[in-house]
Amino acid sequence: MHLNAQLDVELVAVEQEDELTVLLELRAPDRAGTERLPVAVQVVLDRSGSMAGERLEAARRALLALVDRLGPGDTLGVVAFDDAVQVVLPAAPLGDHKERARRAIAAIGPGGMTNLSAGLLRGLQEARRAAGPAGATLLLLSDGHANAGETGADRLAGVAAKARAGGVTVGTIGIGLGYDEALLAAIASGGQGAHAFAEDGDAAGHAVAAEIGGLLDQTVQAATLTIRPEAAVESVTVHNDLPAHAVDGALVVELGDFWAGEHRRVVLSLAVPAMPGLGLAQVATLELRHVALPALTEETVTVPLHVNVVPGDVAAGRVRDPKVRTELLFLRAQDAKRRAAEELARGDVDGAAGHFRAAAAAVAAAPAPSAELDEEAAILSLLADRAEAGDAAWAAKRSRAEHAAKSRRRGV
Repeated sequence: MHLNAQLDVELVAVEQEDELTVLLELRAPDRAGTERLPVAVQVVLDRSGSMAGERLEAARRALLALVDRLGPGDTLGVVAFDDAVQVVLPAAPLGDHKERARRAIAAIGPGGMTNLSAGLLRGLQEARRAAGPAGATLLLLSDGHANAGETGADRLAGVAAKARAGGVTVGTIGIGLGYDEALLAAIASGGQGAHAFAEDGDAAGHAVAAEIGGLLDQTVQAATLTIRPEAAVESVTVHNDLPAHAVDGALVVELGDFWAGEHRRVVLSLAVPAMPGLGLAQVATLELRHVALPALTEETVTVPLHVNVVPGDVAAGRVRDPKVRTELLFLRAQDAKRRAAEELARGDVDGAAGHFRAAAAAVAAAPAPSAELDEEAAILSLLADRAEAGDAAWAAKRSRAEHAAKSRRRGV
């Protein structure tokens, strides 16, 4: 793994408080040769009545394509749910049984209500049972609101977080405009997996293919970033939406798994109090820990962060790095999408549109314009337009998926 740190300023004025923003760029290694560890994939499929027809047919096609992509040493399990749970395919290595798996998937038919929690919990049991040295990945596909069993987003996100701690990554795909985007996004956040919005069944199939493609191409697992501030630093803020916890005076940020060659960006800020002495000062140490695949060896990359403490008149002429400031602005735009989605959930279209348009204006005025920022401003304006035109459900779902993709896994 490669880690590069870039400060927005490298000079701070002596005896003056300041805030430093750091752009971290992380790159996973490419996969050497064709060797990889066997993977364990557990699918949890909503087969409630609303999935009948094109959506369920497309989901079955996606799972059949998944069977074709997996090797004989890979494990696949399928759980389907409506108001009851059915283990369609017990999680086990595919071996020479691909045809049996295809028949079981093809036989999945529509049912009744949506007991999402029962499907998730049963799927997690199967995933934990079948997890290999590289853990397991659970992918939940649903087109509806959970209306039976446990329906609380916080509770189910906690279940997913506990599963992740045990080696099972949980991702979600919402299909159509009727699902609960806050619930599915929360589950994916807790499980440190991807969350995707698929407008129709075919888009859901593409989302499954993309997620499994990344899983088969992993070179890094269980990556964490530990930020150890020096005594002079008063606080650390991580601007990406990533799980983090304090340990022995340090902040540990969970980065999860990386695909071969994957490049991600993380932005953090350090509150630095007035420092009395001139010269080079270390403000923090960064430690990137990860497990390298397929060897399953733990590796650590350490990078110290220094600033130069100078007289006030020297620091007065500094210019904050536009690349770092632009990345911070980009992440603030993703947070605006999250807040707008929450406003839409409460029925406040005007408030949501205000978040979208303010973020679009801020991105458009970025210190380092780029094609990516132009696209981001266009997306924010589109979200505002669609919300105001009566497509609040579409805008909320697109916002949640955008926030998940661009804040948690920024740079994929």
